[in-house]
Amino acid sequence: MAIKISSLQAENVKRIKAVTIEPSPAGLTVIGGRNGQGKTSVLDSITWALGGEKYRPSEPRRDGSLTPPALRIELSNGLVAERKGKSSALKVVDPSGNKAGQALLDSFVSQFALDLPRFLNQNTKDKARTLLGVIGVGDKLYELDDQEARLYNQRTEIGRIAEQKKHAAAEMESYPDAPSEPVSASELIKHQQDILARNGENQRKRAHRDDLKAQEANLTHQIAELQKKLYEINTDLATANKDAAELVDESTEELEANIAEIDETNRKVRTNQDKEKAESEAADYSAQYDDLTGQIETVRKDKLALLDGADLPLDGLSVQDGELTYGGYKWDNMSGSDQMKVATAIVRKLHPDCGFVLLDKLEQMDTDTLDEFGEWLKSENLQAIATRVSVGDECQIIIEDGYVKGAPLLESGAEGKEKGSDGNYNW
Repeated sequence: MAIKISSLQAENVKRIKAVTIEPSPAGLTVIGGRNGQGKTSVLDSITWALGGEKYRPSEPRRDGSLTPPALRIELSNGLVAERKGKSSALKVVDPSGNKAGQALLDSFVSQFALDLPRFLNQNTKDKARTLLGVIGVGDKLYELDDQEARLYNQRTEIGRIAEQKKHAAAEMESYPDAPSEPVSASELIKHQQDILARNGENQRKRAHRDDLKAQEANLTHQIAELQKKLYEINTDLATANKDAAELVDESTEELEANIAEIDETNRKVRTNQDKEKAESEAADYSAQYDDLTGQIETVRKDKLALLDGADLPLDGLSVQDGELTYGGYKWDNMSGSDQMKVATAIVRKLHPDCGFVLLDKLEQMDTDTLDEFGEWLKSENLQAIATRVSVGDECQIIIEDGYVKGAPLLESGAEGKEKGSDGNYNW
């Protein structure tokens, strides 16, 4: 069971003359009073008594006091911690009467519980690190955060390039009627030469036909002598006529035009190819962007799963982008009550055996917020001892001029004590 403070008795510590306090075992105990009356001195007394020499006030003895400070705290586990005498040496006694020291107190007293501003004054990143360290997922979560940041930056750069490629491709000229590949001038010229060669062959055949016709005319006058020869010539002529009838000359006008326009055609082809390349690159970068988006979503799901499976000290508490959040709000957007809840819950989780926390200067909370915070403390079976500049009904204890207001006073202002031969009051 978490250990709490059952009672505090203090004399001559800073502004305290003599006080005895028994805080509520669960919930909020508010110590009120005007400025300079000794409220904070009560918390400093508890801190010094339980936290050790590092919490000793620079001037622990009350001004004007002839006797040294004296402190006695009884804890719910039966331990009693005392500091008194000139050296204010610590004595810790367990219920069996055995004596111990600071090491025993340190084993269950949380340093954050004694010095909550140490947590509250951390920046939001450090608060998150404290929480993640408590629940044991800090290293893994920061690894996922780094991975997400790298992917996000990579995706941003890929997206920027993809947009540039798309914009450049959209502004490029396009020639739908141009060939898909550049045209070779040498091939067109060779093609033209082949046609001219075939046309030349056709011309040769026509000339051969004409020669045969001339021979026919000449041989007609020599029919008698040349009948046999005429027959052969007629036969050849028939063949030649047939070949000539089947010949068709090819035009080179289109090739000549293509040759003349080859540079412009190839310019259009290259322009189209550049546009296709730009569109292809833009599509590739867009695909990379989508892939990185999927990776980022996976990392974010892993982060959520990591925190969902963690033993968080408070429902609604989480870490987003390396910062502490509660109910979806970052620290600077939380109410004062929620900030106190979060800090107290983390401190309790950090040291489960410590069932109390000290809170100074709760003036920023209105009474409704104080009530809300107090009810939450009760529901969590936590004890909080706090100070507030007020003498209102929200304060269970009022400190006035170093005493608990309304408590019976004995000689020299001591409460419920008997004066010993050494001049000190015995508890």
